Amino acid sequence: MTFFTTTDGRNIYFNDTGSGQSVLCLAGLTRCSRDFSFLAPHLTGMRMITMDYRGRGNSDRDPDYMNYNIFRESHDAIELLDHLGLDKASVIGTSRGGLIAMALAASHPERLSAVVLNDVGPVLELSGIAKIMDYVGKQPVSKTYDEAAKALQQFREPTFPGVPLERWRQQAEIQYEQTGDGLAMRYDQALRTALLEQAATGAVPDMWMFFEALRDTPTGVIRGKNSDILGKDTLTEMHKRHPGLISAEIPHRGHAPFLDEPQSLDLIHKVLDAA
Repeated sequence: MTFFTTTDGRNIYFNDTGSGQSVLCLAGLTRCSRDFSFLAPHLTGMRMITMDYRGRGNSDRDPDYMNYNIFRESHDAIELLDHLGLDKASVIGTSRGGLIAMALAASHPERLSAVVLNDVGPVLELSGIAKIMDYVGKQPVSKTYDEAAKALQQFREPTFPGVPLERWRQQAEIQYEQTGDGLAMRYDQALRTALLEQAATGAVPDMWMFFEALRDTPTGVIRGKNSDILGKDTLTEMHKRHPGLISAEIPHRGHAPFLDEPQSLDLIHKVLDAA
């Protein structure tokens, strides 16, 4: 496994494969670099870089859980690019990863070649946030990957209709770690505490300001048609504020598309070509 050490001493896991255009893939809130395994076969001829945020996957847990925020995590992403000697990269950001991409646009626009936001925008729907908070920081009830696959299929069927059990089995392996006591989450349980305490401060950044920093950057948005995080009205407003924005709505998908859907791949390649 490959790691680099941040300026504050955390060891961050990353994976760097292929050659060509550099594409940094940033995962969702509780996820890790494994989340892009469905996309990887479709990025041939490119240099695909993934990372586990601090407190997720194989990266160090942070003794100060308040460092689990998009500003510190965006800084870690820049430090990874510096470690790799890359002046610029395109970014594909799923959910939390998209928020980080917007933060990077505001703080380091010169480092971005292009950005794809996967089912996320400057406004997060409250119903979706509530659903996320129902499970963040809670150990899975399922004891095996097969049990977890069935549970995921049942839970996701309303927004991901028709997805075969085999795909949910693969997703279960991505999300959970098998231990002697059953399945365990692949992230620091303190992430939940960080979210609650950060929300209690009321210091929520204006993500519209961050999104507007992408106006000079080739940008695309993927939205699951059944998404409860990225609303249709938000996507409409995003088009108004970024005249060059392109978007795709993915049928039979909620939050967030797997990124190997034909419509997702078509948008991704259009944006990366524009870079």
